[in-house]
Amino acid sequence: MTTTSGAAPRHAPSRSDAVRVVDPLTDRDFQLALWMLYELHYRGFDDVDPELEWDPLMISSRSMLEGLFERAVRTFVGLHPGHALDGSTDGPATSAAVVDELVAMTSSDVISDLASFLQRKASEDQFRHYLAQRAVYHLRESDPQSFVLPRLDGAAKAALAGLQFDEYGAGRADRLHATLYATALESLGMSSDVAAYVDDVDATALASVNLMSLFALNRRLRGAALGHLAAFEATSSVPCRMIAQGARRLGLPEAVADYYDEHVEADSVHEQVAIREICGSLVADDAGLATDVLFGAAACLAVDGLAGDVLLRRWREQPAAVEAAS
Repeated sequence: MTTTSGAAPRHAPSRSDAVRVVDPLTDRDFQLALWMLYELHYRGFDDVDPELEWDPLMISSRSMLEGLFERAVRTFVGLHPGHALDGSTDGPATSAAVVDELVAMTSSDVISDLASFLQRKASEDQFRHYLAQRAVYHLRESDPQSFVLPRLDGAAKAALAGLQFDEYGAGRADRLHATLYATALESLGMSSDVAAYVDDVDATALASVNLMSLFALNRRLRGAALGHLAAFEATSSVPCRMIAQGARRLGLPEAVADYYDEHVEADSVHEQVAIREICGSLVADDAGLATDVLFGAAACLAVDGLAGDVLLRRWREQPAAVEAAS
């Protein structure tokens, strides 16, 4: 997509334009723009020239948005480069210390309010709405983390490759986790095309997806990408069991519960792999990445928690709007 002699010149957004965004985490236009720029690195768009993936204007625009997004996430989490979670400059520097901290961060006895609601109270319309909100990630499931593989060496790389092999169906195309999610959607008469959902996805849901791409597509944030993965996997198994129970309570097609059943067992194993074999090995090889690993984990828990809270609040405040959209 090039500029012709009669077309107006293209310009990257100026910094003054970007800083008008009050809160990148909750600004839907901001998150949608960033998601579209990231999607150029995944499947792209049917009507967009594939060469735009590396167009300097696109990269410049992405970089500006990423800078604001990363700062907003660090402020939200309260962790900045070179600082520990408590604000000191002496974060865990050993592999064992990072593993212990990750276990502590993800071992909370607090049950997810969102998963509990889906398990016990959600209507079918609300359950469908939840599936639609999560489709933007799950139809690209595990793809962000695959960008991290060439940025690793040794034990961490081998462990991540093994985990990703499981995420991609362990050699069976029909068991790709993204395919299982698409099958679940189709069993409900819903589209399996991610484009069908983007227009209605909340800003915070997009932010939780964009966070993975931010970490994975920037080599300097590879530690954060793996910390995010560890927190994601370590806090997935129990909520997935609850959501599967909710799907069965509502009498939804078995394909819906099958998707979550797959994650109950897989993620209970992946939790240990991600924390000990991936993050532990990474920090053993490069202690300087310890704080980044913990930042990634904290960011996952905080941003995903925010997205869940926003969704629950929307259901409570606008139930009729949810039903109309389903």
